[in-house]
Amino acid sequence: MSLFLQVVSVSEANDVVRHLAVPSRTEKVPLIDAFQRVLAQDVLADLDIPGFTRSVVDGYAVRAADTTGASDGIPSMLTFKGKVAMGTTTDHPIGPGECIYVPTGGILPEGADAMVMIENTELFGDDVLVKKPAAHGENVLFYNEDFSRGEVALEKGRRLSAQDMGVLAAVGCTEVPVTRMPRVGIISTGNELVPVEEIPHIGQVRDVNTYVVSSFVHEHGCIPVSYGIIKDNREMFRTTLLNATKECDAVLISGGSSKDDRDMAAAIIAEQGDVLIHGVAIAPGKPTIIGRCGTVPVIGLPGHPASAFIVLLIIGRHLLDGMTGQVDTGARTVRAKLSLNVPSAKGREDYIRVSCKDGIATPLFGKSGLLNTLVRSNGIVRVPAGSEGLETGEIVDVILW
Repeated sequence: MSLFLQVVSVSEANDVVRHLAVPSRTEKVPLIDAFQRVLAQDVLADLDIPGFTRSVVDGYAVRAADTTGASDGIPSMLTFKGKVAMGTTTDHPIGPGECIYVPTGGILPEGADAMVMIENTELFGDDVLVKKPAAHGENVLFYNEDFSRGEVALEKGRRLSAQDMGVLAAVGCTEVPVTRMPRVGIISTGNELVPVEEIPHIGQVRDVNTYVVSSFVHEHGCIPVSYGIIKDNREMFRTTLLNATKECDAVLISGGSSKDDRDMAAAIIAEQGDVLIHGVAIAPGKPTIIGRCGTVPVIGLPGHPASAFIVLLIIGRHLLDGMTGQVDTGARTVRAKLSLNVPSAKGREDYIRVSCKDGIATPLFGKSGLLNTLVRSNGIVRVPAGSEGLETGEIVDVILW
C-alpha cells in the first residue's frame, strides 16, 4: 500500500487509471435506443449515398458553361424545358442553352452539372434569365459524394450524437453495436453528511457529492448506482464497499481519503485489494486514492464537491472512457487572456476556476469547499507543475465545463 503524501504526477495517475479500466462487452441495441451510446465497432455504409446526383437547392439545373459571365445587367438566357418532380426523373437530357426546374433533393437531369438558385433567376415566357454564373458542381450533391458503399461512416469509440443518429439511419444500421453501459458504484462517507431532504444541524452538511458524482458518471455513458451515505464506521464501510465491488464495474468513493485518523478508505481498499496511488500532485484534489478491489477499479475522491469534480474531470473521466470504449477527444478549450495573476506552488498542477467571457478569463479564487465558484465559473485553467504561477495578460487555454 502506498503511503499518503508519496504523491505522483497527474500524468502518472492517468496512466494507472487507464490501465485499470476494463473495456465493457459489446451488445446490439435498436437504432432508436442508440443515442449517446458508444460504438463498439466501425459502422460501414451499406450503399452509395446519395444513390443519384441531386440538387441541394430549389432552382434550375444547367450546364455551368452556359452561365459564364451572367449578371443582373447581362443575364444568360436559357430555354426552359420543364420540371422534375420529387422522386421522379426526366427523359429529357439538358442540351446547350437549356435548363430544367429541380426542387431541393430532386434528381439532376442528364447533361446538367450545376444548379442555379431560383433567387438568382427570372422566368421570362419560355425562357429563364440567369443573373449569376454557376460553377461546375455548384449546389449539387454528386452520386456517392457523401459515402461510398463499404466506406466507414462512423468509427469505433464514438459517442453517438444526434447527427450520428442521422448517419446511422442513412446507412441502414437498424441494430447498432455499442459497448454495454458500465455500472459505477457511488459511496459518500462522513459522519457530517445528511440526506438532501434534511435540514442540517451545526456541524452537518447535505450530501452533495452523490449527485455531483452520479451526474458526471451518467454524462460519461455509465450507470450510477448510489449506495447512500456511509458513516465513519469501518464495518459498515467495509460491507458497503464489498457489495459495491461485487455489483459494479467500478466504484467511486467521496470522502475518507485524507490524513485524519478516522479516514479509512485507503486502509479498507488495501484490505480487499491494492492501493496503487494515495496522493496526486494536483490542487485541488491532492489526497486522491486510486486502487482496486479484486479486478474492480476504485477511486477515492476528496470530500469537498469542488475538489471531487476537478479530480473527476482531470483523472476520473479516463477510467469511465476506458470502460465504455469512448475515444478520448480531449477537453474543449478556448484561448483567453488572464485578467489577474494566478500564484501557484512548484511541483503540483493547479486547476483554477475561471469565468471566461469575450476572450477574458477571470480567476475565481476560493477555498476547495466552496460551491459557488463551480456555478459562477465556466471552465478551469491549468497551471503546470513546473510553474510558479501565471501573470496578468498571459494567454491561456481555458478548459470549458
